[in-house]
Amino acid sequence: IGYVPQINNIFPSLTVRENLEMGAYQRSDDGTAQIAFVVEMFPRLGERMSQRAGALSGGERQMLAMARALMMEPSVLLLDEPSAGLSPVLQDQVFERVQQINRSGVSIIMVEQNAARCLQICTHGYVLDQGRNAYSGTGEALANDPKVIELYLGTLAKPRS
Repeated sequence: IGYVPQINNIFPSLTVRENLEMGAYQRSDDGTAQIAFVVEMFPRLGERMSQRAGALSGGERQMLAMARALMMEPSVLLLDEPSAGLSPVLQDQVFERVQQINRSGVSIIMVEQNAARCLQICTHGYVLDQGRNAYSGTGEALANDPKVIELYLGTLAKPRS
């Protein structure tokens, strides 16, 4: 299981490469092949391998945190608010990478306040209210459920007739 916390999810004083190596510390090999895999998925990281992680933008930091979690080749990836604090363009990039990671065979469990965007990409979703499961179903069904729209997604999320 890989885990990407919402905050404090990188080692800012280490380089990008060192952060990735920290993600691979329990591997029996040197992790070179997995570094190549995550750099292919996150090309910007490849350009910044010797740069201190603390100098990365918010989106780059989020990508580094996801890449580091992927270094042990988890079958499940836990993401806590991966789009928090990012510009809409960077949020889109994060959601695209989440889909790409999922297509590579990794199951993803994500807590995300950007529910409308999250429901666009998820296979199955749960809407929590006060810590309890209020609604569940496919992402498409939840995104089009009038009650979910009214209570959680807002009027801008209403399907167009």
